[in-house]
Amino acid sequence: MGGDHGCAVTVPAAVSFVNRQQDAELILVGREEAIRAELKKHRALDHPRLSILHAEEVVTMDDPVEVALRRKKDSSMRVAVSLVKDGRAQASVSAGNTGALMAISRYVLKTLPGVDRPAICTLIPNQKDKPTYMLDLGANVDCEPHHLHQFALMGSALVASSEGKAKPSVGLLNIGEEDIKGNEVVKQTAKLLRADHEKGVLNFYGNVEGDDIFKGTTDIVVCDGFVGNVALKASEGLGRFFKAAVTAEFKSNPLNMLGALIARGALKAISRRLNPSRYNGASLLGLRGLVFKSHGGADAYAYEWAIRRAYDAATHDLIARISASIAELMPQAEAQAASADPSVLPAPIQ
Repeated sequence: MGGDHGCAVTVPAAVSFVNRQQDAELILVGREEAIRAELKKHRALDHPRLSILHAEEVVTMDDPVEVALRRKKDSSMRVAVSLVKDGRAQASVSAGNTGALMAISRYVLKTLPGVDRPAICTLIPNQKDKPTYMLDLGANVDCEPHHLHQFALMGSALVASSEGKAKPSVGLLNIGEEDIKGNEVVKQTAKLLRADHEKGVLNFYGNVEGDDIFKGTTDIVVCDGFVGNVALKASEGLGRFFKAAVTAEFKSNPLNMLGALIARGALKAISRRLNPSRYNGASLLGLRGLVFKSHGGADAYAYEWAIRRAYDAATHDLIARISASIAELMPQAEAQAASADPSVLPAPIQ
């Protein structure tokens, strides 16, 4: 029900996905009347692998976290995440309010042992035609060095599990490669990561800059949520601008249109490779269950990719694999740290 378009996007995406993936079953959580109306439009009202679970309340994009967590206990977001906790679903996907989704997911599912704060991680295409994993992308705006340190450990565990790389390379996003560059948080984080590198715990490459994300310099790029979200949205905007500019130029005169016709195959391949919709669906890393966040403004095509990422993660038993990797990587001192964080609200009064 969340996001900019609600079930007008999520329902057709779900219908398309189950039609492509014959072993998948989806539970559509939200206001039943609205969901049924949308399913009827797509002639999928009686689809055998689509079911509806009614939830009366909706978390809006401008709802404060405390409202979503304490007052809207029957929201589609909370009910969907609770399905994962209860084992009735293997993953939850939402395009709704990011802060609310993170708070609800953390409260309902709790974090993995040794994880202080969950982080949003997604894949970004690079020149090597392989993904660069980047985190955090907006869950934690203000971070301390030990938070970024944990992000690096979680990212390393994720890539090791997903890509089969025993020691994926980790880069720390900075304004320069030199050790003297950056603010104190970044400098202190670098010290923690270098110490882990010397112990053989992490494969720390060093500081990386913004262009290294797309060069594929490292498998993982670590940053705080403020920087990560700005970098992500800027890169997506640039991709769309590039596509619009190229399209406009090829349509500008008959000679250019002829050139576009000749290069049609290459242009389609480039458009497909750079299409940000194909990379929609970020995992909330560090939870005791799978939760994936779609862009709020995603269309049905992009939202279907988010469902695909959740399905793949569930199919490969990602939580168990990441949990085992984190248990091996996470320092004992951090594992014993209190998980209580002032940025996370206490449990609501029953």
